[in-house]
Amino acid sequence: RAVPATGTSHGREAPGRVPEGRRRTVPRVFAGFIALVIALATIAAPAAQDVALGARPGSLKLAVIGDNGTGDPAQYETAQRLVTARARFPYSAVLMLGDNMYGRQDPPDFVDKFERPYAPLLAAGVTFKAALGNHDRPENRDYAPFGMGGQRYYSFVLQQVRFVVLDTNQLDPAQLRWADETLASATEAWKVAVFHHPLYSDARRHGSNVDLRVLLEPILVKNGVRVALSGHEHVYERTHPQKGITYFVNGIGGQLRKGDLDRRAPTCAAGFDTDRAFMLVEVGDTEFAFQVVSRTGVTVDSGVVSRRFTT
Repeated sequence: RAVPATGTSHGREAPGRVPEGRRRTVPRVFAGFIALVIALATIAAPAAQDVALGARPGSLKLAVIGDNGTGDPAQYETAQRLVTARARFPYSAVLMLGDNMYGRQDPPDFVDKFERPYAPLLAAGVTFKAALGNHDRPENRDYAPFGMGGQRYYSFVLQQVRFVVLDTNQLDPAQLRWADETLASATEAWKVAVFHHPLYSDARRHGSNVDLRVLLEPILVKNGVRVALSGHEHVYERTHPQKGITYFVNGIGGQLRKGDLDRRAPTCAAGFDTDRAFMLVEVGDTEFAFQVVSRTGVTVDSGVVSRRFTT
């Protein structure tokens, strides 16, 4: 079986204080000892953004955004944080998980909702690769900067990773056969699936798409996919591994449905639903390391998915 993903969810609230009338007195020596322990723990505790991204020789460095194409100030602010992150983590590509455009999608809208917010990345030669979401027009696959090559679904390789990008708006038998054959013939160390509608989700608005799961999950499991990336829900969530696959839902690149995630659900390993965010990803030979950064620069989740198996 696959080794489960490990991670840290940041930003939990501290316990409340003891009311004034109920505070206990503590001997001065013992109080000093407690203070020393707390100080040492603070020094030893990992910082909020302590994931060692960039430390894996020859690794692939990526960013991931979803449901981003609103054209509003929140998208622009998140995009600026994404640009800033590249100075310390020089990713070469950005994956877009669908709903890359909302509302009107005429030529000026591609400027306002894509080209302008991500202009520094486009100017630096960063490659974008998009999946289609339910708000995207099908013909958007012909828009060259989305990197789709005119195809609803397609595959590409970056270093040691085979990406299979699917169109879950219309997951027809021909696409399923293609996905199965493409993954089965892939020789890369990693296989990553990218599609808009999540097979597993603990967001209350839509939840898991069980119909898609019945069709697609057997193909992913059979062919050794370890990571699946989706959007659609306007929250961030990382699941506990499901049949060896860790599912990431990342639909807060521009949109947000505040308070929508059920963190108590048994499939939910970590989540964030109070601001926009994006993912930074580093893929080495055996590890898929990730860090999720909010619009304000706070790390809200981080960890590693392992490609190794145990018996």
